[in-house]
Amino acid sequence: MPPKSEAHAASTTTTGATQFDPSSDSIDPIFHILRVLPFSFLRPPRLRLKLPTFTLPSAMTVYSLILLTYFMVVSGIVYDVIVEPPGIGSTQDRLTGAVRPVVFLPGRVNGQYIIEGLSSGFMFVLGGVGIVLLDLALDKNRAKSVKVSYASAGVSFVAISYVMSMLFVRIKIPAYLR
Repeated sequence: MPPKSEAHAASTTTTGATQFDPSSDSIDPIFHILRVLPFSFLRPPRLRLKLPTFTLPSAMTVYSLILLTYFMVVSGIVYDVIVEPPGIGSTQDRLTGAVRPVVFLPGRVNGQYIIEGLSSGFMFVLGGVGIVLLDLALDKNRAKSVKVSYASAGVSFVAISYVMSMLFVRIKIPAYLR
C-alpha cells in the first residue's frame, strides 16, 4: 500500500476534479484545531468584491510617456541627481570685473550645468518629433495641405535641432571640427 500522500495524489489525478491540498494531510492536532475551531462559531463575511478593470492607455499617451522618458534620459537627469551641479555657472569678466552667467560648462565634455542638459535634451526631442512629423507626412490618407504642413514642420524641426546641437557642441568644445 502506498503512503498517504501518494494515494491521495493518485486519487486526485484519477478524478481530475479535486485539487491537492497539502494542509489537509497534516496530522498535527493543534493545526487542525486552529484551522477548524474558529470557523465553527465564526462565519466569514461574504465579500462582493469586483476585480478592477484596467483599460489600455491610448497610443498618444504611451507616445507622450516614452517621449518624456527620452527627454529625461538625454537631458542627463540621472547625472543631475547624482552630481547635483548648479543650474547655471558664472564667470567674471576680466576687463570690467562684472559677473556674468554661463550656460555651458566650457572645456568639460563629461560635465554639465542643469540648463545645458535640459536645452540639449530639448533639441534632441525636437529632432525626434521632426522625424515623426516627416513620417506622418507620408500618410496617403491625409489631405495634401496637411502633408505639406507636416513635411515642412518636420524638416524645420530636424534642421533647427541639428544646427543648435552643433552650436552647443562648438560652445562646449571651442576647437571641435575646425
